[in-house]
Amino acid sequence: MRVDVITKEYPPEIYGGAGVHVTELVKALREQLDVRVRAFGAERDEEATSSYSVPAELSTANGAIQTLGTDLEMVPDVAGADVVHSHTWYANFAGHLASLLHGIPHIVTAHSLEPLRPWKAEQLGGGYAVSSYIEKTAYEGAAAIIAVSDGMRTDILRSYPSVDPERVRVIYNGIDVDAWHPVEDPALLAELGIDPERPSVVFVGRITRQKGLTYFLRAAELLPADVQVILCAGAPDTPQIMAEVEGLVRRLQETRRGVVWIDRSLSRHDLCTVLSAATTFVCPSIYEPLGIVNLEAMACGAAVVGTATGGIPEVVVDGVTGRLVPIEQVQDGTGTPLDPDRYVADLARVLTEVVSDPERAAAYGAAGRDRAAKDFSWGSIADATAALYAEVAGIRR
Repeated sequence: MRVDVITKEYPPEIYGGAGVHVTELVKALREQLDVRVRAFGAERDEEATSSYSVPAELSTANGAIQTLGTDLEMVPDVAGADVVHSHTWYANFAGHLASLLHGIPHIVTAHSLEPLRPWKAEQLGGGYAVSSYIEKTAYEGAAAIIAVSDGMRTDILRSYPSVDPERVRVIYNGIDVDAWHPVEDPALLAELGIDPERPSVVFVGRITRQKGLTYFLRAAELLPADVQVILCAGAPDTPQIMAEVEGLVRRLQETRRGVVWIDRSLSRHDLCTVLSAATTFVCPSIYEPLGIVNLEAMACGAAVVGTATGGIPEVVVDGVTGRLVPIEQVQDGTGTPLDPDRYVADLARVLTEVVSDPERAAAYGAAGRDRAAKDFSWGSIADATAALYAEVAGIRR
């Protein structure tokens, strides 16, 4: 069986969880299937992998229109596949049209949903209406939709009520615990300005509304004075949110020592080192379908404190692998806390409890690594995905 996987992100061009997911899934699937990757970006030398760029005629067009132009370049090359599998709205248009043109089933993996990210209008302008239209069309026409958590499945059916619930299947994200593991590198920590002898809270993520970084920065002001705040944060969605984060970081640095902001991309070794040294990892997201970054932290033996929203409670077992922070949210698609001050106070309270008890935090971290290895292996996720391919294609395995 041949499967064509369509994605915006693929090595070496990865900036989020969707790219990590596609990379690891393809690697595992290729052990049993003929998988061709069709990715946005510069030429790659990986076998059975093709790259596509924006057509020259669209070089000055809105970003969403450039995306659709790239998608159109991919569609003819999908001829001969048994299944086409797209990831994120950027690739959904190519998957949808390839399905129609070549008469093959289209599977979509839902990593996030445009209706639940209305702040994207800040970044895309009118392109957000285009991306929303493309996603809706692709989801309603797909042979199957893979939700990366039960929480995401609920969101899909709420956002797109015309979708048949039978077509929405839950297959989790995964983690390679051989690649993500505890690492000790004192020299690197010193270079980064991190003191391994002091308690620390680590944040890793893009600077975007959904990741809740601004709420964490406010909560960090309430942490004990000896706690380090380590921010591995970059790739801002807009200049406005970058300016807001810069202001909050400056205010934090004026009142406490040990505020380290790493705004460059770290290698896996370096990130494993930072996560391994953390007393706790924080995921203050207000919208998170699952959160591969939580699995990465768990695989490195870090306790995880996360918001009790989306798919996070399906990864973080409260009181076992970390702690969940309660939140009540506005039901307008933004995920905004009903009472932001209360959420910030609750986040600070739970973080303080964890960083103030290093033995318990270490126990959470050990349990988290065990859970990541047992319940989120890419091998089992690839098996479930391949079975779905065969089902929608009508191929016996």
